Amino acid sequence: AIYRGKVKLVYIDPPFNTGQAFEHYDDWMEHSTWLSFMRERLLLIRDLLAADGSVWVHLDDAEQHRMRCLMDEIFGSGNFISTVVWQKIHARNNSAMHFSADHDFVLVCGRDASGWRPNRMDRTAKSDADFWNPDNDPRGLWRRSDLTASKPYSDGHYEVVGPHGGIFSPRPGRPWAVSRETFEELRADDRLWWGRTGRTFPFRKRFQSELGGLVPNTVWLHEDVGNNREAKQEISRLFGKDAFATPKPERLLQRVVHIASNPGDIVLDCFAGSGTTAAVAHKMGRRWVTAELSPSTVEQFTLPRLTMVVRGEDPGGITKAVGWEDGGSFRMVTVGPSMYEDTPFGVLLAEWATNGRFARAVAGQLGFEFQPEAAPLCG
Repeated sequence: AIYRGKVKLVYIDPPFNTGQAFEHYDDWMEHSTWLSFMRERLLLIRDLLAADGSVWVHLDDAEQHRMRCLMDEIFGSGNFISTVVWQKIHARNNSAMHFSADHDFVLVCGRDASGWRPNRMDRTAKSDADFWNPDNDPRGLWRRSDLTASKPYSDGHYEVVGPHGGIFSPRPGRPWAVSRETFEELRADDRLWWGRTGRTFPFRKRFQSELGGLVPNTVWLHEDVGNNREAKQEISRLFGKDAFATPKPERLLQRVVHIASNPGDIVLDCFAGSGTTAAVAHKMGRRWVTAELSPSTVEQFTLPRLTMVVRGEDPGGITKAVGWEDGGSFRMVTVGPSMYEDTPFGVLLAEWATNGRFARAVAGQLGFEFQPEAAPLCG
């Protein structure tokens, strides 16, 4: 109840169900069993998401197409946002039987896609390489933008006169993207480019200072967000060589967390593994909740890693990029065993949970103070 409707971002990297067996978890189920396993968790995730929250599910080709259908069922097909392709390896696997599998998928769905807006990405030297200022416009660097539209536009059929009297009209099937009135407003504000001679087909001037950040794209290359090798190197620096089988690079999670949340927001990962999501969220000033089924994984990786982050003893990953030093804290809670057990007579209350233990747990779940002297009913 504490987090219901308050989680801004859920990123999960569940078992891919590839038929492989990894040291830290078994990665094989029947498709229907895997879907049931994921459905139960996604239903709970849906209740936890804020109205403007999103869930990101990281998978490979084994189940991603089935997961898309499952997410459509639970969140509604209209709330599906996009599929991100992550280049997880940059070296071709030439021993592959059919294709070298170089990428994973991240399926992105909003609690309400109509109200979800991504944070934009920082501009880069590569993205701004085509900006110039040949006419010394006092507003600074700009780039050319096409003034025609690819789809029909009712107000886009007209002729314009250039600076030297030339008459221009858009090509057939490519009307002007703006009305005549808007075109003349752009002309009056010196936002049209007719070439160095003033005699070429016009383009619109888009000023770098007015464009803001970049809309996130759907293909994430390894040089921008890291790959499997980088992820294993990060884990190896913390825990020794080949410590964890399937880590993800911190730069990949940095991009997810940046796009889908803001400082102070709650980030959830209920497949913690080595703790990458929580570590990145902490370094980026987010609040976080993470859960891991395997006690040995928590003991070996998740807990030590997050402790190092808080103490400022993790110099790797995105630490320098985001200026992380140390600070913050977290609480660790160990979930007890189920109070029910499967018997030949059906699901019954476990013997160890009788005589008050069940009543104490119910009181805690419902927010009541437990009073053992009141002879609690336990049945």
